[in-house]
Amino acid sequence: MKVFTSIAKIGKLEIHWQIFIGLLLGILFGIFFKNQVQYTNWMGEVFMRAINMVIVPLMLTSIISGVSALGNSSNLGRLSLKTFSYYIVTSLMAILTGLFFVNLVAPGKNAALGLNQNLLPEGLETKSLSETLMQIVPDNIFEAFSAGDMLAIIFFSIMFGFFITKVSKGAQDFLNNFFSSSFEVVMKITLFIIKFSPIGVFSIVAKQVAANSDLFTLAKTLGVYMLVVLVGLFVHSAISLPLLVRILGRANPIKHAKSMQAPLLMAFSTCSSGATLSLTMESVEKKAGVSSKITGFVLPLGSTVNMDGTALYECVAAMFIAQAYGIELTYMEQFLIVLTSLLASIGAASIPMSGLVMLTIVLTSVGLPLEGVGLILAVDRVLDMFRTSVNVWSDTCGAVIIAKSEGETLNY
Repeated sequence: MKVFTSIAKIGKLEIHWQIFIGLLLGILFGIFFKNQVQYTNWMGEVFMRAINMVIVPLMLTSIISGVSALGNSSNLGRLSLKTFSYYIVTSLMAILTGLFFVNLVAPGKNAALGLNQNLLPEGLETKSLSETLMQIVPDNIFEAFSAGDMLAIIFFSIMFGFFITKVSKGAQDFLNNFFSSSFEVVMKITLFIIKFSPIGVFSIVAKQVAANSDLFTLAKTLGVYMLVVLVGLFVHSAISLPLLVRILGRANPIKHAKSMQAPLLMAFSTCSSGATLSLTMESVEKKAGVSSKITGFVLPLGSTVNMDGTALYECVAAMFIAQAYGIELTYMEQFLIVLTSLLASIGAASIPMSGLVMLTIVLTSVGLPLEGVGLILAVDRVLDMFRTSVNVWSDTCGAVIIAKSEGETLNY
């Protein structure tokens, strides 16, 4: 009876506390009941399948309704300029922060590491930067829907939403009502799925902890490299972004951070900004007070395009690999790493470990050996949890800053 009473009490907590409890229980279960984790894996798999089910319709309906609600091309152009300017500036800030720390500490110079020939996780393919950018324009939008090609879906959604404003008044009203209503339905489905997020997080975290029982060994071998990445992520998320929220957004960054606990914990647990998108939109609208017009445009775009944490990680990882191989990079080559990390982060999918795939683009740009990916593969999943949280945190900060620049009144 006490067990059921405790479960009932947990169910009455706010969602971020429920997710946090699921996270802690998952860690403990993965450590002490490693052999039993196989019996709980299905819960995480079902949860992620449900989340993935709504990502494409959520992205499609939110962007189309958001763009069409802007009313005209001048509003769309102004909002697009602000949004992309923010994404580019914050990504560059993140990359330069990582470049500073990796040059200061030089974690790869004394790293005693063996090469791992299993370069990339099975099922993930590498693409050139030109191929990634070319695929922004889909040759078959239904294939893009099926494959979850987010850049192509975003491009199509922006185009569709923009040209809704160019049709007759009757057709415009019908389409606006259709996509706005569709967005509401998708959000209702999403919020229902989110109610099960503590269970999903528990299962996902337990599986990861059980599969990485040698974390202490990894930390000893790659500890300095991990520390450089984590310090860079901390500086960017705890200093750079809050300053932008305070100065440009004229909002309280501490209150904003507290109101974003649920999506940040979800991002940390799932390693997917796409899977977190619905919860991020809900939190930014309801707790921060940002309008649906802004969230419907800025956040879906940010979940694919704005990857501050991934950009920082790719820069640090490339420099670490160069140092480990004893390769001295010139200032021009380091600048090329900065530029390529920025572009690669834009093309990174909002799924777990996508940054590892995009890292191969950065390595190729300066002629570093792709075998170097094997050096850091063992700790990538751990770092992925932190960099995804920074990605989502930057998205929410951007939504607040842009909303404030549009004259909206926020809750803090």
